[in-house]
Amino acid sequence: QVQLVESGGGLVQPGGSLRLSCAASGSILSIGTMDWYRQPPGKERELVAAITGGGRRNYADSVKGRFTISRDDAKKTVYLQMNSLKPEDTAVYSCHAVITTLSPVRPLEVWGQGTLVTVSS
Repeated sequence: QVQLVESGGGLVQPGGSLRLSCAASGSILSIGTMDWYRQPPGKERELVAAITGGGRRNYADSVKGRFTISRDDAKKTVYLQMNSLKPEDTAVYSCHAVITTLSPVRPLEVWGQGTLVTVSS
């Protein structure tokens, strides 16, 4: 019943910017850490950025200084602001969260459907 819905992917030129969003819905008691992962074509999935419920952030070295993760708990949404995009940022981006449900009260690991980001001129 609990799900994550992503938006914001698309085609962008090198040096451009995109803002991804991922909104949680369902019978939710609380949301813990929220993460963004990506999987480039033909490569393994990697963690891009994470943010705890207290606002502590962690970034992959490859995106540090260019990407910013944030969250809006009132909207149950996590964002990824992506600036100075490079062709090597091309990947399917997926959000992930640890969500405690109401009925029953238990933690679940939930994944979004993924959204494609293509950086190309």
